[in-house]
Amino acid sequence: MSTLDDLKEAFAGESQANRRYLAYGAKAAEEGFPGVARLFRAVAAAETIHAHAHLKAMDGVASTQANLADAMAGEKHEFTEMYPPMVARAEAEGNRKAARSMRFALAVEKVHYELFEKALAALAAGTDLAALIVRVCPVCGHTVIGDAPDACPVCGCKGDRFDEIA
Repeated sequence: MSTLDDLKEAFAGESQANRRYLAYGAKAAEEGFPGVARLFRAVAAAETIHAHAHLKAMDGVASTQANLADAMAGEKHEFTEMYPPMVARAEAEGNRKAARSMRFALAVEKVHYELFEKALAALAAGTDLAALIVRVCPVCGHTVIGDAPDACPVCGCKGDRFDEIA
């Protein structure tokens, strides 16, 4: 085991804690516990600080162009190699919730890849996406530039429920 291995493990743990605590905070808010929800969100923010520090210590943040290329490689891995066998396994086991979740992610990772590809092309042309309006489906994560569709093409969620990302 090396320090780099330790940093990778710590990064993964902090990243997962952030996501869990945000989900726990949403549940606490839903159940009428705003103080507990706020606490979960605060600790999630702290976990993000830890994760970012570990990633930087691994020299894991490069130029925007390199970061886009890395993001594209990750998204491509997810929709070509990672999710297809996971979906098949969940379906074979009859785990409908898992299969649905993974099918949604698989479909959306392709979209993310294409969006990163457009951003990389914009950088290559010497431009930015500054005027970009991005919206995300709150059910499956489908991501669109500009207006939301009437219904999400992945999960069917109504477009007026899409979140605009600042």
